[in-house]
Amino acid sequence: MASSPTVLMRLMASAYSVAHRAGTIVRNVMAGGDLGIVEKCGPNDLQTKADRLVQMSICTSLARKFPRVTIIGEEDLPSHDVDEELIEDGQCEEILKKAFPPQYSSIKEEELVVWVDPLDGTKEYTEGLLDHVTVLIGIAYEGKAIAGVINQPFYNYEAGADAVLGRTIWGVLGLGAFGFQLKEVPAGKHIITTTRSHSSKLVNDCISAMNPDNVVRVGGAGNKIIQLIEGKASAYVFASPGCKKWDTCAPEAILHAVGGKLTDIHGNPFHYNKEVKHMNSAGVLATLRNFDYYASRVPESVKQALVP
Repeated sequence: MASSPTVLMRLMASAYSVAHRAGTIVRNVMAGGDLGIVEKCGPNDLQTKADRLVQMSICTSLARKFPRVTIIGEEDLPSHDVDEELIEDGQCEEILKKAFPPQYSSIKEEELVVWVDPLDGTKEYTEGLLDHVTVLIGIAYEGKAIAGVINQPFYNYEAGADAVLGRTIWGVLGLGAFGFQLKEVPAGKHIITTTRSHSSKLVNDCISAMNPDNVVRVGGAGNKIIQLIEGKASAYVFASPGCKKWDTCAPEAILHAVGGKLTDIHGNPFHYNKEVKHMNSAGVLATLRNFDYYASRVPESVKQALVP
């Protein structure tokens, strides 16, 4: 008889179902027409009704099942009763059948931290660039991103009226990543994906120093990591503060699960303990392969300007 699922298995199986529900909420808000947009810190830092509803859905759904897990969400929301329609109590049976790495079998609830970005790529969402939008649920243990779920609510949205919208990608360090076809950029090609709405001289100087064949400017950290694992870009380069832990935790876990690497611009790993500062103040550098090629080309002037 199979042993009962571990805490991490159950949390991942729930996070998958919760992320799937979140994708439906994101699509429903868009279909309703009223996005409920408010500016947080300026025109490039927006919050919508979807951000608010999805965070309530994810955080409350997971907290009910895993009351001792620390859950940190992007949005600063007042605490009030959450509509039961937002609650997802299902779990992905496929995940519960997987053989999780034995080193995670004794993890306790209180040792896990969940980082939630309810709508990564909010600005793009408000502008109708729907393929940029993701929902991110990252799971950290001992400060390290070990598991993640990325839901892409509008995946396939340009494939016609009969297309099934949305997909959920997930991964666990030591197990692998699922829900997509792993592909690499052709050998010798250097395609950089970077920010669409937060560019600067520093960002552009860093990219230029890497002598890329092509630069793809898109929204959302989750979206950029999907580009890396699906062979549309070879490096994600963001030489600027601005990214937060909830932007990188889930994408990092999935990228690392397939042998990639995500760090700050100096090559330092991120830490995801519940006490850490939320800002990734020294930027982001990520690749599926050939990390050292890109890391070695980051200019000293950029490193000096970005203090961890």
